[in-house]
Amino acid sequence: MTSAFHSWSEFWQMGGYAFYVWLAVAVTALSLVLLVWHTRWQRRTLLAGVRRQQAREQRVAAARVKGASL
Repeated sequence: MTSAFHSWSEFWQMGGYAFYVWLAVAVTALSLVLLVWHTRWQRRTLLAGVRRQQAREQRVAAARVKGASL
C-alpha cells in the first residue's frame, strides 16, 4: 500500500486545501466533544430530577402515614 502523501509537510498542507480540511476536522471534533459533554450533563440532570421526585414521594407517603395515625 502506498501513501497518498510523500512527506509530512504534504500531509499537513493537504494539497493546498489544508484550511478547509483542518477546519472541517476541528468542527467535527468540537461537535463530538460537545455532544458527549451535553449527554453527560443531561444524564446528571435527569438523575437528579428522579432523585428529587423519589424523595418527594417518600415525604408525601410519610405525611400520609403520620396523618392517618392522628
